[in-house]
Amino acid sequence: MDQVKLSSVRALIFDLDGTLIDSKMDLIHAVNAMLVEMGRERLSAEVISGYIGHGAPVLVARALGAAVPEEKCAHALQFFLKYYEEHKLDNTCAYPGVDETLAGLSRRQLPMAVLTNKPVRISVRILEALGLAKYFRSIYGGNSFETKKPDPLGANTILQEMGVAARETAIVGDSEVDVQTARNAGTAAIAVNFGFGVHDRKSYPADAYIDRFADLSSVIANGAESRLS
Repeated sequence: MDQVKLSSVRALIFDLDGTLIDSKMDLIHAVNAMLVEMGRERLSAEVISGYIGHGAPVLVARALGAAVPEEKCAHALQFFLKYYEEHKLDNTCAYPGVDETLAGLSRRQLPMAVLTNKPVRISVRILEALGLAKYFRSIYGGNSFETKKPDPLGANTILQEMGVAARETAIVGDSEVDVQTARNAGTAAIAVNFGFGVHDRKSYPADAYIDRFADLSSVIANGAESRLS
C-alpha cells in the first residue's frame, strides 16, 4: 500500500477505550470483581491493562487464565458484563480536549465513527452519558459484526457507509490492535500516547503519534511524518 498522506484525511474512525475515554479504572474494578466472584485472586492494574483491547470475552478469559471450563467462562463473562454495566461511569471520563476537538472536527464536516471491541450497547450508553455520541455517524462495538478488530470488516463497513476511500481515512487508537486494523483496511493509523492499550511500536508503527487529543486537528490538517520514538 502506498503511504497514506495524513493531509488528505477527510474521515476518522476512533477507538473508544484509551482513545476517547479513560475507562481504565472501571474496567479494572469490573475484572477484579469478576475474579472475586470466581474465587480467584485479584490482579494488578498493570496486568489487567495489558488484556484490554480485544473485547470482553478475551479480557475475561485472559484474566481467568488457562484451563477454565467453558461454563465457568460463560458465567464469569456474564458477571463481568453485568457488573461493568452498573459501574461503567463510576470513574470513566473523556480525555482532556476530546469534546472540544470533536466539536471542531464536526464543524469542518469530517465524517466520524467509533469502532471498538467493547460491546456496542455499553459503548453507546457511555458516549451518550458523556455527551460525545452526537459527533459520530455510527458507533459499532465488538458484537456488531462477525469479527472484531483487527479484522477490517467493521472498518470497511464504516468506509462504505460514509462513502469515503480508505486512503482518505485515518483510524485513531491507542493500541497495536488499532494500527493492525488500519493496515488491514488500508487506512492511515494515528496513535495516541496517553492511552493504556498494548502497543509494540517497532512491530506495529503508526503513521503519526499525538501526545494530546487536541493535537489531532493539526496533524490531519498539516500532515505529519512518522515519529516512532
